[in-house]
Amino acid sequence: MEMILYIRVSWPDIAGPLPPRPCPACKSSGSLPQELSDLTHLLHWPPTPGDERDLLASTSPQTSTYHLRGPAQASYALGGYLEAILARDHRGRPKIHGGDLFRAQLLGPDLKAGVPGDVQDLENGTYLLSFPLLWAGQAQVQVWLINSREAVGVLRRLWRDQWATVNFMGYFRGPTGYEEIVTCNINPLLTREEEFTCHYRDENSGELWFCARPPPPPCGSLVGQSSGHYWNVTTLPEETLLAWNVTDKVFPQGISLIWMAEQSNRSLMLSPQQPCRPGLPAPNPSGFYHQEVWPSLSCSGHSFSTVDRTLSCLADHAVHMLGDSTLQQWWEYRDTVPSLKPVDLHVTYQTGPLMAVETTWGIVLHWRAHSWPLRSLRTPVASLHSVVRELGGMAGGPHTVVVLGLGAHFTTFPPPIFVRRLARIRAAVAALLAREPRTLVVIKLANTGYKSVYGSDWFTLQVNRLLRAAFADLHVAFVDAWEMTSSLALPDNIHPGQLIVRNEVDFLLSLVCPT
Repeated sequence: MEMILYIRVSWPDIAGPLPPRPCPACKSSGSLPQELSDLTHLLHWPPTPGDERDLLASTSPQTSTYHLRGPAQASYALGGYLEAILARDHRGRPKIHGGDLFRAQLLGPDLKAGVPGDVQDLENGTYLLSFPLLWAGQAQVQVWLINSREAVGVLRRLWRDQWATVNFMGYFRGPTGYEEIVTCNINPLLTREEEFTCHYRDENSGELWFCARPPPPPCGSLVGQSSGHYWNVTTLPEETLLAWNVTDKVFPQGISLIWMAEQSNRSLMLSPQQPCRPGLPAPNPSGFYHQEVWPSLSCSGHSFSTVDRTLSCLADHAVHMLGDSTLQQWWEYRDTVPSLKPVDLHVTYQTGPLMAVETTWGIVLHWRAHSWPLRSLRTPVASLHSVVRELGGMAGGPHTVVVLGLGAHFTTFPPPIFVRRLARIRAAVAALLAREPRTLVVIKLANTGYKSVYGSDWFTLQVNRLLRAAFADLHVAFVDAWEMTSSLALPDNIHPGQLIVRNEVDFLLSLVCPT
């Protein structure tokens, strides 16, 4: 058995300056699904009253404590138990408000095991933690303060009120080969040349992009794009709340090692013996690690530990991966299968498109980055295809696998930007499944790793709520990269190591080959 508590989050008025809406003539405007229409409810998070910029009044990982909710036991049966954290500020005083972002883990180092804990914010300075006890043997609780509620207040303000926290470079080429470099962004006001702006609209998705108009070359001479600069968007007091010495810090140990006893001769609480497929309910947590393998708690996943088993699963399949560089890692994992040969398409590697083939087994793997906004090295504009465009060009079918990985490049813009993008992609996914229901569509949730005002775990948590809401009523499957990257005592990295990637890919293959 397991004890599950659900996190309740809060969000104030989400309204803010928005870029112009796509014109009505766009092919795929994508109406907002009901799940995405109420951002105030969906992104709810406890407010931060009082002096939210006072570092000494903010939650401290050094003075906060946690302890077992009930009396300690000599051993615990496979099941669940509950604990409590009392958050305190840097002066050692109990906090009376919620809103902190914690990460809790139950770790079994000897078994290379780990599971994320569920954190319930009681909004009074106390947080309840629960962990399912899923393996027999020793385990240790570990709690991290990712961001104090005061730091979350800064992040929330930036995400809500800033039109952007980064800009981009556009490269225009004149008739004689000379180039002009200008500023580009999602809003004409952000180019600093509102009256002299080139407007670009994706013909498939209706998404808009703007660049300052260069002096001689026409707007149609835009040939390249790259990342620009991050903007300084915080004050000195805000920077102290987000500094490295108070961000992502582990609590002093509050609970001794615990021992979990076998139950009915079982040493593991295994997942339901049903095949992995789209549409299954999402348990909390979605899985755990044991011996560095991620058993899903929603279905019976498989380990594809041999090349032959991987090739047999992917035989006669085309896999289309569309998204960011964390999904590109899945494409790169093909290095573990020597006969999957990359094809040199003479493109910018960071943005693609990339392709690998295995002709004997009839396997094709594709990856390409989503279109702007995209932080990257200089890349040809012609190579930046929207996800909607790519999905619209697919016939689909039982041999087609589509994987979408979005989020990391949208944390530098207010949430309505990502919501509108998701609405259009959702409409394209729905159309693909309507014309060919046998197509497998998989959504990779965003993973942990970022720790700054431009990308943070708090931003990622909100992005994942939007992703789940956008595709909740469609016949798709989710890979919970958030939990897969936050369940072991590994260094945070936006690009996780091969252990994590292997388990993510194994779960994908369990969806492709469920039996």
